[in-house]
Amino acid sequence: MQIFVNTSLNESLRKSLKQQLPAGHSVFFKNEWSEEEQMAAFQHSQVILGNPPAAWLATAPPLLKYWQLDSAGFDGYKNLNLPNVAVCNLADYYSIPCAETIIAGIMAFYRGVDELTLLKAEKRWVGAPIRFRLNLLTGKRVVILGAGSIGQAVKKMLLGFDCQIHLVARSHPKADIHSPEELMAVLPQTDLVINCLPGAAKGFFTAQMIDTLPSAAVFANVGRGTTVNEAALILALQEKRLAGAVLDVTEVEPLPADNPLWQMSNVILTQHTGGGQASEDEGKISFFVKNFQRFIKTQPLENQKDLQRGY
Repeated sequence: MQIFVNTSLNESLRKSLKQQLPAGHSVFFKNEWSEEEQMAAFQHSQVILGNPPAAWLATAPPLLKYWQLDSAGFDGYKNLNLPNVAVCNLADYYSIPCAETIIAGIMAFYRGVDELTLLKAEKRWVGAPIRFRLNLLTGKRVVILGAGSIGQAVKKMLLGFDCQIHLVARSHPKADIHSPEELMAVLPQTDLVINCLPGAAKGFFTAQMIDTLPSAAVFANVGRGTTVNEAALILALQEKRLAGAVLDVTEVEPLPADNPLWQMSNVILTQHTGGGQASEDEGKISFFVKNFQRFIKTQPLENQKDLQRGY
């Protein structure tokens, strides 16, 4: 089979990928060829690794059978119709780093680490007065939006803090809240909302939901910025109807310089770094090789998704 690698890999990683693949398969690395050569190879490939432009897939390459995304999200491809192509994402691979990032941000907010970091840069010791403004994650009443691998990883970590947790999902068997109406009923008694929803859930967390939260509540987002009414969130933060927010994602990225979120002392921004780790590209290759071996052996694939359904 011919494998088209859209992911940009350095020379060492390209060599590593070739060495790990079973014999008898050719690999075409996009960043080694001209645009004309790239398109020709793409159209003649049976396998894709990475996230090519959606326009390239408007008409599916005739030989394409397996597509391994190198991301967790795939909302940019939701309108594609690829009925005979097995499509997989990397949600499980990114779940732990995403969960650790959002928990770290929430801890930084509750324990004043963001403020203390700024004081360090200013070489200014405040100390004792800050102690009485600090909060605890332990025992918080938490709603997690989304019961996928990231939501499950967040829940697992929060159990160590003795949090009371509600999991929200339309049909997932591990969720205990399945509708907006059920969610609205628990929001007034919620301390912390953690959004792990994919882009397919656009606009799910509404202005009404934000307004239903108590003023001491915190909103955190490691899903997609488009799944929450950002304008309503900003207004609630400005008017102190929410205590704060921890945002790995925003509606527009990079966040525009004139967005009020930059100036808010009660907001932590982690700049969509949630899935990051030093060995990220090596992990992508390892996941692809294992899943590709499953594919050629006609075994069940990990993280197979339905583009049209969004999960």
